[in-house]
Amino acid sequence: MSVNTSPRLISVQLVGLDEDLGATSSDVIRVLADRVAATGRAAEGRVLAEDAIKREASVGTGVPGGIAIPHARSASVSEPTLAFARLARKVSFGAPDGDADIVFMIAVPEGADKDHLTVLSTLARALIRDDFTAALRAAATPQEIVDLVDREVSGEVSEAGVGKASSASSPTPPAGATATQRKLIVGVTACPTGIAHTYMAADALVAAAERAGAEMHVETQGSSQVEPLDPALIARADAVVFAVDVDVRDRGRFAGKPLVSGPVKRGVDEPDKMIAEAIRASEDPNAARVQGGAATTETTTKNEHFGQALKRWLLTGVSYMIPFVAGGGLLIALGFLLAGYGIALQHGDSGQNNAVFTLTNYTLLDLPPQGLGYYLGAAAFQIGGISLGFLVAALAGYIAYAMADRPGIAPGFVAGSIAVFMNAGFLGGLIGGLIAGAAAYWIGRIPTWRWLRGLMPVVIIPLFASIIASGLMLLVLGGPIAWLMTQLTEFLNSLSGASAVLLGIILGLMMAFDLGGPVNKVAYAFAVAGLGAGTATNVVPFEIMAAVMAAGMVPPLALALASTVLYRKGFTKPERENGKAAWLLGASFISEGAIPFAAADPLRVIPASMVGAAVTGAISMAAGVTSRAPHGGIFVFFAIGDVAMFIVAILAGTVVSALVLVGLKKWVRRAPAADAAVSETAHDRVAVAV
Repeated sequence: MSVNTSPRLISVQLVGLDEDLGATSSDVIRVLADRVAATGRAAEGRVLAEDAIKREASVGTGVPGGIAIPHARSASVSEPTLAFARLARKVSFGAPDGDADIVFMIAVPEGADKDHLTVLSTLARALIRDDFTAALRAAATPQEIVDLVDREVSGEVSEAGVGKASSASSPTPPAGATATQRKLIVGVTACPTGIAHTYMAADALVAAAERAGAEMHVETQGSSQVEPLDPALIARADAVVFAVDVDVRDRGRFAGKPLVSGPVKRGVDEPDKMIAEAIRASEDPNAARVQGGAATTETTTKNEHFGQALKRWLLTGVSYMIPFVAGGGLLIALGFLLAGYGIALQHGDSGQNNAVFTLTNYTLLDLPPQGLGYYLGAAAFQIGGISLGFLVAALAGYIAYAMADRPGIAPGFVAGSIAVFMNAGFLGGLIGGLIAGAAAYWIGRIPTWRWLRGLMPVVIIPLFASIIASGLMLLVLGGPIAWLMTQLTEFLNSLSGASAVLLGIILGLMMAFDLGGPVNKVAYAFAVAGLGAGTATNVVPFEIMAAVMAAGMVPPLALALASTVLYRKGFTKPERENGKAAWLLGASFISEGAIPFAAADPLRVIPASMVGAAVTGAISMAAGVTSRAPHGGIFVFFAIGDVAMFIVAILAGTVVSALVLVGLKKWVRRAPAADAAVSETAHDRVAVAV
C-alpha cells in the first residue's frame, strides 16, 4: 500500500544532532515544540509543548534502547510533523533501561487524516528495530536523518502494517515444542492518542510470542484504522493480552478467556514477560479471565480508589442519559410552540391530557378542530414525554454498564424502571443502577464451568442481577427513597424570595465550576430530573431549569466578550479564534466552549466564570424565569417563561464575568516558571468534559 507523504513530515530545520537541550524531558519537548512552530507547522510552540508535556506526565514515552517518542494531538498543530533530536546529554523519558539519546517528537493536529496517522505509526514501529535506530545514531547530517525517515515511511507498508491485526508465528518453535503444544494468543493494544505506543506494543508482543514459540494476533485500536480480530481466532485462543491505557472496544468478545492485562507501555517495555504470563495463564484453571465483558482492565482500576470509580460510574450514567433528556425536552418545547401550553393539561374528565386525547381521537386524515399545527404539537409533546420517561431507566442502566459492561445494562434499566414505579425518581434510579452494576459485576466474577460461560453475559448475569437489584428496590429501598424525594420536592416548592436566590447562586457556581465536568453535570442532572414534576401550578422545577441553563451559558459568552471585544491583547491568537466560536457555543448552552481558556489559565478563568454564573442564577430565580426545555439556550426562547428577564440575567452574568476576568488578567499575573505546571493541572481538571 503506497502512502502519500506530501507534504513531507520532517525537514532539516526540524532535525538537531548531538545537542544539549536541557536536563529534563520537559526541556527537550519545549525546544522541539518551538522548532515545529518556527517552521509554521504549529501556531504556538507553548501550546504544543503543554499538550505534549501533559501526555508525558500521564505515562513516559521512553522505550527500551535509549529511544523516546513524545507525542501529542494539539489544536495548535496545523499539519502532521516530526521533529528529531540526537542528544549530547541523555535525558530520562521513563524507559525501564535508562535515559534516551534519540528523541522523535510527533505533533498531530486534532483532525489528522488516516494516511498521515498511518505514516506516523509506521515510523513509531520502526523505532523498535535495531537497524533503524543504529542508522539514526550513525547519521552525520540532518539531511541523512530526513532521508532515513522518508525511506521508512514511504513506499510499501509491510503486511503487518498499521491498522491491521498484527500476527506472527514462529517458524522454529523451541526444542520440545510441537504443533499441538503451540499456544494461540490474541491481544489488543491501545493508548490515549493511538499514534505510537499502540503499534509499538503490538509489534513487540508479536515478536515476543515468536521467541516463545507461540502464535500471536493483535488488534491495534489506534487512530489510523482498526481491523477487528477474526471471531474464529478469538474462539480458538488460549489466552488474551490487553496492553491498553483506555477501554477495550467490545471486550465482551473475549469473555471467558484467560487474561493478562497491563498498560500499553508494558507491552513495549516487557513484552516477553506478558507473553510468558499469558502462556502460564492458559494452563492455569484459576487464572483471571475476561468475565462476560464485565472485567475492567488493571490499568483502569489498579490505582483508582472508590471515590474515583464512583465518579466515573455516575458520569457515565449521566452522559448516556442526556440524549434522552435533550431530545425529549426539545420535542416537548416544540409541542408547546405548535399547540400551546394547554396541550399538557387534562382534557375535561377524560383522565387524559390534551395530547393523549388528541392523538387517541384524531388522525392526520381527521384533524382536530384546532388544526394541523395543534395535532403535530400533540404528537411532538407525546414523543418528547415518552423520551423523558426513559430518563431514570437510562441513568440506572448506564451506571450499571459502567460498572459491569454490557451484562449490567438490562438489570440497570429494570432497576431504574422499578424506581419510577415506586416514585423514587432520580435518586432511586441512581441507587438502583449502583446495586444492579455491583450485582452484575459480582456474579460475573463467580468461577463456573466452561460450557456455561457463553450463557453468563446474555442470560445468567442479567437474570440474577435483575432479581437482586429490582427486588431490593421494590421490597426494601423504594419506599424510603420515594419518601425522601417527596420531602425534597416539597422543600423546593416552598422556596421563595431569599431562599430561591440562594439556590440560584449555588446552581450558578456549580455550573461554572468545572465546565461540563462532574459538578456541572450534577447540577444539570438535578434540574432535568425535576422537569417531569413541573406543572402549571408547580413551576419551581421549570425555574431551576432556567437558572441552570442561563448560568451554563455565561462562561463561554463571557470568554467570547473578553477575548474578542474588551481585552483582545490579553489573549493569544488561538484564544481569540476560540472566542469567536464561543459566542455561538454560549448562546446554544454549551458550557464546554470555555474549556480552551480554562485549560490555559484556570486560576483566573474559572473564578471569573463562577462569579458571573452565580449572578445569573440569582437573577433568574429571583425573577421567576422558567424553562420547559432542558437544552438549546437562546434558541428555545419559545419554551422560556419571561424571556426578557432570561436574557437580562445572562447579559448581567456575562458582563460581570468578563470584567472580573479582564481585571484578573491585568492585575493578577502568573509566574512564568509556573506556567507549564498550571497548564497541566488545568488540563487534568477539565479533561472529563472533553
